[in-house]
Amino acid sequence: MILLDATIDRIYRINSIDLSEESQRHLSNLGIKPGQDIRLVSKTPTSAIVLVKSSRLAFDQSILQKIDVSEENTHQHSLPLSDLKVGDFAYVDGIYAVNETKRRLMDMGLTKHTKIQLRKVAPLGDPIEICLRGYELTLRKSEAQMISVIPTLEATIGDKNGH
Repeated sequence: MILLDATIDRIYRINSIDLSEESQRHLSNLGIKPGQDIRLVSKTPTSAIVLVKSSRLAFDQSILQKIDVSEENTHQHSLPLSDLKVGDFAYVDGIYAVNETKRRLMDMGLTKHTKIQLRKVAPLGDPIEICLRGYELTLRKSEAQMISVIPTLEATIGDKNGH
């Protein structure tokens, strides 16, 4: 399948890129190369934004039509933290932010496998409040979109510590 036909919030592995050698080299420098896993963040009929490692890259259809991908079959479906519903619990799967932002989020306790609960969402959707490690943390929606989580089946009050 071509990347233009991919579905949002799924992980894909790049199989091949049908572009000139120079274009392939440029994409490779951006992290887009065969064997690399990418995630489609948003999409219009003629363009898309993909997440590769910690970078968001925008491409138009002329590039998206030339990248052949296959869906990665993962046993656990992850999604952006910003897509959780109020009251939902999840575990942090990964942080796809750049250097300083990633370090700041990790310093605040958002590390892989940390259990979190989405506590509140502001009336206009930004910011959001999560509970983790015994405290509440407020994040911008743009930051929450860079945090991949795996939802749990737990739907109400958590363990004795409140999460």
